[in-house]
Amino acid sequence: MVVVKNKAVEKKNVSGAKKEKPKVEVVDMEEKEETVSVPEKKKFGSIFASIIPLKDEDKTRLAVVQDVLDPEEIGELKFFLKTHKARFAEADFDTSHDFFQNSKYLTVACNVIDEQVKQRVSQLNAKVVFQEKQRVFQEFASHAEEKIMSLIAPNIVGLDEVKKAGLIQLFAKDKVHILLLGDPATGKTDILRSIAELAPISSFGLGSGSTKAGLTVAVIGKDVAKGLLPMADNGIACIDELNLLRPIDRAGLLNAMEKGFITYDKANEHLKLDARVKVFATANPEGERFIGRTTEVLKKQIPFESALLTRFHLVFLIRKPSAKDFMQITSNIISGEKTHVSENDRKFVREYVNFTLTKDVELDKALSPLIQGFVEDVKKDEDQFLVEISPRTVIGIMNMAKAAARMRLKSKVEKEDIIKVLKIFNLALYIKKDER
Repeated sequence: MVVVKNKAVEKKNVSGAKKEKPKVEVVDMEEKEETVSVPEKKKFGSIFASIIPLKDEDKTRLAVVQDVLDPEEIGELKFFLKTHKARFAEADFDTSHDFFQNSKYLTVACNVIDEQVKQRVSQLNAKVVFQEKQRVFQEFASHAEEKIMSLIAPNIVGLDEVKKAGLIQLFAKDKVHILLLGDPATGKTDILRSIAELAPISSFGLGSGSTKAGLTVAVIGKDVAKGLLPMADNGIACIDELNLLRPIDRAGLLNAMEKGFITYDKANEHLKLDARVKVFATANPEGERFIGRTTEVLKKQIPFESALLTRFHLVFLIRKPSAKDFMQITSNIISGEKTHVSENDRKFVREYVNFTLTKDVELDKALSPLIQGFVEDVKKDEDQFLVEISPRTVIGIMNMAKAAARMRLKSKVEKEDIIKVLKIFNLALYIKKDER
């Protein structure tokens, strides 16, 4: 509804005395709630833009962003929309159709080249996009495990619990170190590479070091070259063939896994670099392939000392594929089937993981008996395992349970998270014989 009201203005009469004369001012009462001040409007355009009606589509979209923008910002955005200085647009993560379909989100785009307007629209857009991506992530959360699992070494048959361990490690804020110890050509490296590609921060390389920096650091003149561990600070260091670990890197690796930093001391050089990493590593046994079945025989073939082995919260013994899996692998090779993973899908996962890592998760003390009962049971069978049951085992279970809950964007660990993690630890501890 438009009404007219009088506003007095000054005008001199012939005698020089001041006389007021009414001036008409048009006010749109429906737009009275707009909070942009007159100076702001004069800065960006005419005040008479207030009488321009807002499109129904824009009204609907403004309602969507109502919670993320304050009233003043809503008014400012309405002004930009009415004067065609900005528009609502739609962005898309462009994920694969069979990965996640609802990956579109709302944005605000600028229509003009005015730097001041562009800067302000960019600020408003940042808030809108942040909320919209959260909405997409919340919808994805209930499908996260299934969907992300499909991207981890999809052409490797079996090893589902191993893949799931790597998946959960992606979402861990606290230390979780995983080792895949087993025969060559069993898919270990493919799983490792997939995790490196899905982690927001990661490094990937050989235990022997593909550069002079190796796992730790090298100083060449005045240049400091970071190795795999500091390169993955606050992320996952993926180390292939850890059995080739150089003696010079051994102390640095132990330090990074336990304390979160590495040091370099040589001549007059002293460096301390952050290496707050989660380690995901593979290793072949002594002699390249495991021989024998008993724990006693297998332990003798572990390629490094117990000080390093005990740093890992999870150690999987991986043998050649079962007869059933081998036939499936053979079938896939003959048919030429090979699953391609879209880079857009990986990019979406990296953003999703990064978002979840901003969330804190609590472990309900009421669930403690589940962990305590499991540890008590497996401790009785410790002589059957490649690794000992220690407080580090308990810490690993707790950290992974929190990560499993975080993967689903839950603020508290639930019973299903504990059970999921205990199944993984159970499989890793008990040596499984080949199926014939």
